[in-house]
Amino acid sequence: MTGLFIRLFVLVAVFASIFLLSQFILTFVLGRRAETRAINRRLQLLRSGLSTEQVSSIMRKDLIERPGEDAGLFERTYYRFQRLVRMSAVRAEPRTVLGITAMAFAGLVSLILFLTWTSRLLITPGVVELVVVVSGAIAFGVPLMVLSRIAEKRRKRMEEQFPVALDIFVRALRAGHPVASAISLLTNEMEDPIGSEMGLVADEVSYGANLTEALSALAERWDLDDIRMFVVSLSLQSETGGNLAEILGNLSTVIRERASMYMKVRALSSEGRMSGWMLTVLPVGTFISMFLVSPQFYIDVAADPIFIYGFGILFVMYFIGVYMIRRLVDLKV
Repeated sequence: MTGLFIRLFVLVAVFASIFLLSQFILTFVLGRRAETRAINRRLQLLRSGLSTEQVSSIMRKDLIERPGEDAGLFERTYYRFQRLVRMSAVRAEPRTVLGITAMAFAGLVSLILFLTWTSRLLITPGVVELVVVVSGAIAFGVPLMVLSRIAEKRRKRMEEQFPVALDIFVRALRAGHPVASAISLLTNEMEDPIGSEMGLVADEVSYGANLTEALSALAERWDLDDIRMFVVSLSLQSETGGNLAEILGNLSTVIRERASMYMKVRALSSEGRMSGWMLTVLPVGTFISMFLVSPQFYIDVAADPIFIYGFGILFVMYFIGVYMIRRLVDLKV
């Protein structure tokens, strides 16, 4: 009986030791992660020993210039791609990302065609078209979806942070700080992404840039109407006068109410948005599943000359349908 109690005590002691050790490790790791998140990228660069000029130069390398009014379709598309890469905080140039995806596309096309040739299948123009479309969807579509998801997540984070930043800004103004000092305060108190972005605005103002233009460039980089309203409020106050702290306090209230209304609209339209997602994903999922189960079904059909025109028309119709669905579920508040 005594041996049974001893074994039970040892098991309980081992369990308690492992449990306490795991809790200590998790607390330490999560605490370090929270501390790292609380320090934005600009402050991390300054803490590493770099000067303010060096940090500003590093962060300004990520800036992109908006194309002019007479820019063509290619320039506007490439600008949107640059903004997507920058919003996703990928530590790579947009040209590098585009080059990697292009090399992946060429590699996939070559690999699939080689596997088709080694399988002793007939390589027709329809088969080549099918391989090119599948490779393009994998090499270009998947990275764009991942980047869009990351960028949208950071953009929502920016929208959530901005009313809090406005409250800090208003308190700083009521405490007697000037506008430039209040913006510098945000760079030390806010997490990324707004902390580093406001730090970039503060650096631009310190080097002689106009505050309104610097904030307008910030709003354009993130495509946020809230920041545009903030810029308009600053511009009107500088021209007509008035209590800036009260104006921005009311603006913070309006932004929060608009966000609350937007969440209500999203909740009421969730069924329609989910239906749109299903209608978008279902054809692609069906094609992939059938191709994995029986690739010969598509390859045999691709040998028909009419497949070249039919598949291209089907591809265009699919994207037209996706565009119409996105327009239907894209609700503005």
